[in-house]
Amino acid sequence: MRISDAAAAAGTTPRALRFYEQRGLLPPPSRTSGGQRRYGPREVARVRTIRRLLAVGLTIEDLRHCAHLLHLLEADDPTGGGCRQGSGIAQRRLDALNSEITRLTHLRDALAAQMNLTGQNTSNSPTQTPRNSRAAETEPRPPQPAEHSDNLLRAAPRA
Repeated sequence: MRISDAAAAAGTTPRALRFYEQRGLLPPPSRTSGGQRRYGPREVARVRTIRRLLAVGLTIEDLRHCAHLLHLLEADDPTGGGCRQGSGIAQRRLDALNSEITRLTHLRDALAAQMNLTGQNTSNSPTQTPRNSRAAETEPRPPQPAEHSDNLLRAAPRA
């Protein structure tokens, strides 16, 4: 199939397919006598795998380190994946994401606490959302502001 058809089947753009090829994530496709790229179901499956891995937080650089193993993660692989190198990359990325979540949680909590000290309303702040379960187990949560019965944002008088 042509690049536009393959891109549509994989849920992406022709530009993305060329980018993945340039970065070594896709092998160079076969070409027609006119020089157009030709893709098959295997390449479309690989692009879907790449997109799925990018969507969960891996980077292009992460994928480049194990590009030769991406076929193990494709849906039609009977072994179901499980390559050690890919698992190591995924674990490092997961650890980095957990560290960033912890850092941002601390930052958010410090900001919410500061807002509480200055009497600012934080009822619409993200501190109302569930926190990272590991962080919630190890840190005390700052007191939440009381809900105000009156409307703090009153409409301006009409002229």
